[in-house]
Amino acid sequence: MKPFTTIAFVVFSLIAFMHLLRLFFSWEVTVNGMIVPLWVSVLGFVIAAGLAFMLWREAHK
Repeated sequence: MKPFTTIAFVVFSLIAFMHLLRLFFSWEVTVNGMIVPLWVSVLGFVIAAGLAFMLWREAHK
């Protein structure tokens, strides 16, 4: 993998992992006094994991 691809893969993987942890442990996130619903983490996990997977697949062609 190229360095930028590796860094992007790691970043997207960490973001997906943190969203998954939030879902598993039901962590509460507050932004500007408003609680962010858990479904936002479902969307965040799907997008971040999808991008990480596409980067990994592109690097291994």
